[in-house]
Amino acid sequence: MNGVFGGKRVLVTGGTGSLGKVLVRRLLSGKEGTPAKVVVFSRDEAKQHFMRLEFQDKLQATDEVIYNNFRRLLEFRIGDIRDFGSVVSALKDADIVINAAALKQVPSCEYFPGEAVHTNIGGAENLVRAIRELGVPVETVVGVSTDKACKPVNVMGMTKAIQERIFIAANILNPRTRFVCVRYGNVLASRGSVIPLFHRQIGQGGPVTITTSEMTRFLLPLERAVDTILAAIAEGKPGETYVPVVPSSRITDLAKAMIGSRPIEIQITGIRPGEKIHEILVSEEEGVRTYRRGEFLVIRPMLPELAEEFEVGALGKAFSSSEEVMDLAQTTILLQEQRLMPEQVIQLDGDLLR
Repeated sequence: MNGVFGGKRVLVTGGTGSLGKVLVRRLLSGKEGTPAKVVVFSRDEAKQHFMRLEFQDKLQATDEVIYNNFRRLLEFRIGDIRDFGSVVSALKDADIVINAAALKQVPSCEYFPGEAVHTNIGGAENLVRAIRELGVPVETVVGVSTDKACKPVNVMGMTKAIQERIFIAANILNPRTRFVCVRYGNVLASRGSVIPLFHRQIGQGGPVTITTSEMTRFLLPLERAVDTILAAIAEGKPGETYVPVVPSSRITDLAKAMIGSRPIEIQITGIRPGEKIHEILVSEEEGVRTYRRGEFLVIRPMLPELAEEFEVGALGKAFSSSEEVMDLAQTTILLQEQRLMPEQVIQLDGDLLR
């Protein structure tokens, strides 16, 4: 029963994504305490089906003779974060909620901004509203955000920025529940990230496409993303946002490292709609209320009701991927350590498996 999750019922919305899978595996490992139940809530029955088989070590669907979904430690629920009724049903008996449900593809959100609003903003509001109006005794809610929420220039970032504000403000009207956020940049090898794209392009003989040669990105391993969530749950105060301190690299160096000695061309295609050249995890304005806490930066909330404690030693500046950029050799070593070089991985169902 020890640890953050010992005996707790944990709900992971959007839990079939790359982050969700690694997070659920960590929860089931018992390293932070053995939970009483882990519920994966999402609207894609196919992803749930294959994830369930994967976690049961089943090779074929016919290997599972009896479903027994609700008798298992890991439970799957079909539902939509955009639907209030679905959210209410999923929240029942939950102690900890990790909201990873999102529309996160930058171009898709640019073309369908209304859909991004429904999921990224409406979904968060559904969680807060259900807890407030129905008195659901949830202890902690973690909102999973993105660097794009910091000084947003695209719809995805704008909706995530508002999601952060919804969760932060929820602490005032829902004082029995602690709402915290995590914010990080590009997650290595996650679905939709650049590394699976580069793997496919290299496997096809090229070219490897990059939008602009000046682009830099933070490189965050999936396990480190999970560490950030766990730290926020274990230590975060109401309204705080946890940011991992991680290295960054030029995307051109990332491509060169993965290509190696292969005769593959790098092609510059131009900036995509809503794309940033550099990632910013903490803005200058936020820097004055951002503090180092172990391996993380913590952004204190601006609302005076939540920021009464005074701290010294603020960061005092922005935290951007354009600073302290790794060179090609360092980037290569990082990819090798994470087993993400083309010769080290296989590809299955859109995820890189090591």
